[in-house]
Order: sequence, then structure tokens, then C-alpha cells
Amino acid sequence: MRPPDPTTTARTTTDPTTTAPTTTVPTSRRDEPACLDPVALTALRAEFPVLDTGVYLNNNSTGAAPRAVQGVLADYWETLSTWRDDVWQDWHVGLDRYADTVAAFIGASPGSVVTDANLSTLLARVASCFDYRPPRDRVVTTDLEFPTVPFLWKAMGRHGARLDVVSSGGPHVDEDLLASRIDERTLLVCVPHASFSSGATIDLARLVRRAHEMGALVVVDAFQTVGVVPLDVTALGVDVVLGGAHKWLCGAATAFLYVRPDLTPRLTPTATGWQAGDVALTFRESTGWAAGAQRFAGGTPYPLTSLISQVGLDLLAGVGAEAIRRHSLACTDRILTRAGEAGLTVVSPTPAHRRGGVVCLDVPDGEAVKKRLAERNLVCSWRGWLRIGPHVYNTLDEIDTFMDALVAEVRR
Repeated sequence: MRPPDPTTTARTTTDPTTTAPTTTVPTSRRDEPACLDPVALTALRAEFPVLDTGVYLNNNSTGAAPRAVQGVLADYWETLSTWRDDVWQDWHVGLDRYADTVAAFIGASPGSVVTDANLSTLLARVASCFDYRPPRDRVVTTDLEFPTVPFLWKAMGRHGARLDVVSSGGPHVDEDLLASRIDERTLLVCVPHASFSSGATIDLARLVRRAHEMGALVVVDAFQTVGVVPLDVTALGVDVVLGGAHKWLCGAATAFLYVRPDLTPRLTPTATGWQAGDVALTFRESTGWAAGAQRFAGGTPYPLTSLISQVGLDLLAGVGAEAIRRHSLACTDRILTRAGEAGLTVVSPTPAHRRGGVVCLDVPDGEAVKKRLAERNLVCSWRGWLRIGPHVYNTLDEIDTFMDALVAEVRR
């Protein structure tokens, strides 16, 4: 174990010979030039109670919830306990505010984002917009998608969609092979911005150029990047982007859909609901579609998750996407350095521009190791690999504490 850093106001120490840690939460180090200012980092950390309980590096699976969410929940209960119908007006304001804050965070215009319960629901609405008849009937994807994606596109086979899965042969996408499979028969290209299993990112600019040259549209699952990797959907010209709140955006149980504004009028989903209509909130029958991304809405929304998620998104927006990325790279660089020193096998890409916010390691008996670490309040996740996902509120001291324990577990 490395000696305590005298520049740190507190330190998490874990004795690798025991199963119970003694935990005091660190603040920051003075040798972190790429990280947040120590004062800003300390203030940000104070907003997340889970950081008081140990070393939390599971943000690629479930992000930390801010303390102020408790107030949102209390206000929501107060509303329910004194119910009034006109509260829906305020709730819709909250829903729209969250959607537009997401839009600003990803470089999109107001009104180009809509939210719903999960990515699967929103992707199904997008999929329902298309006529899958030859000659343009192919949906190109990869074998590194989250299970939602292939399952949904296989289901669209009954409507004529032909799924073309590009095999990577490993944890990273073969982008040359992917580009070669996009041709005049391709209707949609559906890919993750970063793989959930390895953290490997895709060069979206290159992909969008190739797809558009062939007349195809690009659908991006950005669940594993938005909130930790900057994304400017307008600059990229990407057609559709989906993501969600409960990982890097520090929210809960809500997902978002962005559709390129000039494309939106050409898309009419058949999987729909009354809130997608042009006069939905008048409670009259709609005869057309709502403007903007609202046409991809469904039925009566559940406002609480957007209200909760607004809290974390506001904190991240206050830091800024570029600063978050710099801090994230400093943390993942430290993981890579420590893994190299220990001889651990790194699955994720090592170049900064090709990895997202997570570092995946191939360690013996990885799932059991992950459970033993969790028993010591050192939290990561396992999906075939050991996944370590620090966020903007984590410190390099926490990385060292975690890696000390991990190396001890692997060598025991």
C-alpha cells in the first residue's frame, strides 16, 4: 500500500489482510493538475452522500445521487398528499426543463429532446417510424451492443428489417469492417458511442460521414458516455442519440431521445401515445403531430424521475463537460498506470481518445473479486470484466486505495 499523502486532508485506508475497511473519505491531492480545483472538488463531493460510505467507482453502472434529491422527493410527497389537478402544469414545466437541459448539455437546440422511462421505449418509437422494404431494409449494428439493441431490431424483423451484425472479434469495434458494411441497402446504423462491456468508443464523426454518404441514418446509444465524455450532436450531424440519467448523469430512471431537428418532420412513429399529438394538453383529439421531439412522446408521463434527475444534471452542467472529461481521464490514467504496475490485463483501449469513462480489467475470478471488494465498501461492477468507473467527484487517492485492495485480492 502506498504511504499517506500529507497534502490530503483525509485518506481511505484499507488493510488488505482484513475484510473490513477503516474509511475516511479523501478530498483531493495537490498533484492533480488535470483534475478539478481542490476547493471545487471538495464542494462537489459534499453533494453526494454515497461518497461518505467508502470508495464508489461504479458510476458506469449507477451514478451517485445528489443530496438535494431528498428535497425533491419531499416536495413530491407534499404534492401527492395534498393533490390538486393543476400541479400538472408545473410538472410539465419540469419535464420540459430537464429535456432542454439535456439538449444544452449535448449541444442540441431546445425542443429537440424528449424523455421517457427507458431507452428501450424510446428506441422502439424511433424504430416504428420506418418502412423496412427493399432495397433499403438493413439495420447495421455490432456485436458489442447492450442487449436492448439486438433484441429490439430482431423484433422489427417481422416488419421487414434485416439485421446485419458486424462481429468485432474482441472488446473493441472493428471500425473499418463496420464502415465497409454500410452500403446502399443500409437504412439505419445503430451503434453505441462507447461499449458497455469494454468502454471502447467509436469515432462518430467518421461513422456519420460514411453513413450519410450511403444515404443511411445513424442512431447512437450514448448511455455510457453522456455525462463523462463531451458530445456535440449538432457539430457531428448525428441523426438520433439516446441516453439515460442513472449512470454518468447522476439521475434516476429516465432516458432521453434526441432527433436532428430537420429530420424530425419526416418521422412519424406508430408506437406512440396521446402526448405526441399537436393539441395534447388541451385534451382535445389531436389531428397532427407535436412540434419537435415531443412527437416521440408516449402516454401520460411520470414527472418524478425528471425532477430528480435535474439535480444531478445541474451539478454536472455547472462543472462543464470538458472539465469533467479532463478529470475523468486523470482518474482512468491512474487506473491504467496502477494496472500496468501490477501486471493486470487491461481490456479497455489505452489511448485517451478511444476510451470512455470506464476501465475494464480481466482479472482471475473477477466476479468474486468484485463482491469481496464491495464487502469492504470498495464498489465497482462486473460484466464479463471488472469495470471501474470513476466520475468527476472521485479523487486519485480513492483510485489508489481501490487499486491497492484490488491488487491484494488478485495476489492473495
